[in-house]
Amino acid sequence: MFVRSDASILHADLDSFYASVEQRDDPRLRGRPVIVGGGVVLAASYEAKACGVRTPMNGSEARRLCPHAVVVRPRFDAYVAASKAVFAIFDDVTPLVEGISIDEAFLDVGGLRRVSGHPPSIAARLRARVRGEVGLPISVGIARTKFLAKVASAVSKPDGLLRVPPDGELAFLHPLPVERLWGVGPVTSAKLRARGLVTVGDVAALPLGALVAMLGAASGRHLHALAHNRDPRGVTTGRRRGSIGSQRALGRRSRSMAEVDATLVAIVDRVTRRMRTAHRVGRTVVLRLRFDDFSRVTRSHTLAEATYETDVVLRAARALLASVADPVEERGLTLVGLSVANLDGDGAVQLALPFDRHAGGALDAALDDVRARFGPKAIGRALLLGHDEGWSVPMLPD
Repeated sequence: MFVRSDASILHADLDSFYASVEQRDDPRLRGRPVIVGGGVVLAASYEAKACGVRTPMNGSEARRLCPHAVVVRPRFDAYVAASKAVFAIFDDVTPLVEGISIDEAFLDVGGLRRVSGHPPSIAARLRARVRGEVGLPISVGIARTKFLAKVASAVSKPDGLLRVPPDGELAFLHPLPVERLWGVGPVTSAKLRARGLVTVGDVAALPLGALVAMLGAASGRHLHALAHNRDPRGVTTGRRRGSIGSQRALGRRSRSMAEVDATLVAIVDRVTRRMRTAHRVGRTVVLRLRFDDFSRVTRSHTLAEATYETDVVLRAARALLASVADPVEERGLTLVGLSVANLDGDGAVQLALPFDRHAGGALDAALDDVRARFGPKAIGRALLLGHDEGWSVPMLPD
């Protein structure tokens, strides 16, 4: 197993990305608490976070905590444009860039010492360029492993730079709360804390067998390795996306099945439009639901033929929703997500027949042309009139 000797992996993470773009573009919002999203908080400025606002908090709760906050509707075109500008800077710094979301990436700068200097100098120049050329704050963590670099960037926020030296890794990591470990969400955190495991060091001190007995084999081994900063993964570039998806947080208000269906339609429209833009087709439709008690349901269906046609994917998605045993509207649905996997290039599949499917494809193409020419909101379904746009963070743009 390769273990690098120096801290040369950067994790670069834009700070409160959506809210920062809004403050950049509207000087009146600078220095003020800003909440992006209406029914659900998609992003909050640090001024709003100081009041306790977090994502994906219910909008009414956020306004109660921060009554003087300015609430703005999301502008995804602006966020995608800003993301592309930042990633262009990443690519100019090093060819080894692994994007993991629209607003963060890993960069390997280990081979640039002779031409660009030491990693902290590279990171400082990167931050200055993002601020100067794109107008956004960005935090950067530097470490030997991807896991620790990501933790370092989170600790350095907002707008910070933190290097974890190789001889100080565990001294930095072990005092941190257990929630800093990847994979420790509310449920796992509660299990660990109930047994007195409060810090990463507490987890590291526990024998592997005890963690496996507590959390299961996969989670136990995963957290045991991370608590000792064992993460052999390198920065991976050039991977084609394995799936294309989107999701929407719904808040905690009760939703009728008609509202849930409208949300699902909007998600399918969004996903299939992105598939066509990326020239990808897929066979497996995956529906994910999250409920008020944090329980989750996942259903999937593999189609007979790969497609990017909206109507075909929508029929499969509706069938998956209908297959959920318990009445969805009674369980407090808080998130709907849908993705299409088993992707291939659209040239690898014979599309079109029979004629009713060909007509559907032609309609999709016509709608795509209208949106490309006049904007994504130029045309839409009557079913979606009156519904807000509480979309979650989209995937990294193609």
